Amino acid sequence: MNHNSYHHIGSYSVAQDLMAQAELIQTNSRLSEVMELAATYKHVAFDLESNGFHRYPERICLIQIGLPESIYLLDPLSISDMKPLGKLLADSDVEIVVHSGDYDVRSLDRDWGFRINRLFDTSIAAAFCGSDRLGLGSIVKEYLDIELDKSKHFQRADWTIRPLSAELKLYASTDVAHLVSLRELFVDQLDELSRLKWVMEECARLSNVVYRAPDANWAFLSVKGSRTLDSQSLAVLRSLYVFREEQAVLLDRPPFKVLSDTKLIELAANPELDLETSRGLGRFAFSPNLQKLRNAIQSGAHSIPLTRPKVSVDSHLRPNVEERKKIDDRLKRLKAWRVRESNRLGLHVGLIWPGVSLERLAKKPDEIREEMKMPEIRSWQRRQWENSLGDVLDSIF
Repeated sequence: MNHNSYHHIGSYSVAQDLMAQAELIQTNSRLSEVMELAATYKHVAFDLESNGFHRYPERICLIQIGLPESIYLLDPLSISDMKPLGKLLADSDVEIVVHSGDYDVRSLDRDWGFRINRLFDTSIAAAFCGSDRLGLGSIVKEYLDIELDKSKHFQRADWTIRPLSAELKLYASTDVAHLVSLRELFVDQLDELSRLKWVMEECARLSNVVYRAPDANWAFLSVKGSRTLDSQSLAVLRSLYVFREEQAVLLDRPPFKVLSDTKLIELAANPELDLETSRGLGRFAFSPNLQKLRNAIQSGAHSIPLTRPKVSVDSHLRPNVEERKKIDDRLKRLKAWRVRESNRLGLHVGLIWPGVSLERLAKKPDEIREEMKMPEIRSWQRRQWENSLGDVLDSIF
């Protein structure tokens, strides 16, 4: 059995009923049953909720599955074996419909190593249909004339807490209730615009995104303001960063709620600061945590100074003043070309051509063939603009 129509969920009143009656799945056996049912449909709406604003390390706390007759809320905090979900996501006969799915794809890979075989992202589709506002609430309003409650109060909820309130269940359900209806509208519109293949290529690229953990040796450089620090202060920052990570795991709180980035930079730059009069230390303003913080600062202060990794650039590749002016002029003209194409097609300039590619071409305009092989360039972009871009380069080089 393979269902084709999603006409049920296209009705606002029916969708409201489905959201209100969403079933919470908390056992392995029921998960298997629901995943077997979902596998009989061509299109399955999908979303997830995590707890990164409240807990550490972050993990997936809820998964929403939307089918025509039902919405299911999967509880991975109760279910011990999520493999049936992984099997559904990997099914080549089922298209998983998401909205702004980059975070979802990375989270699934991080927590369980699950991959989505076939993916359709309604945010990507909306962008290629010319929409400017790409949030789910905006898209549902623009294309279905339905108002969704997407307040930050719900977005930043602690999805770890059980039992889930009726409000949170309803909010979670709205994220999948209309996705397949949107997909049907977008597919028709993209087909008329001859852009459906463009979107499917973008969705395929998204499905291949993987989660990459921060480099443990240099993750501290991600702290905002680290570029202002000298070598010894960087050593202190690294020690403080490791200390904060350890405390975050111990407290099950995100690092920014343990000590702010601003405070880390202040302490790293001023290791002799009087902690007893310093503000913004939270629980570390008092013993015995105050001494633990002092120890972390002193450990860094007595460590070997650190040098920030440098990106090697051959001196002979650095342009002189005259060549720099030529490069800037080429880049200006290339960007003007991109804006013209953007206006002609009614698409955001970022969709037309990658900015990093234009910068490379401005430096080496005679290497367009090599540029076409770069990973940032999509096949649909090559087909659409390789000749046009070549003409622009010919006119300015």
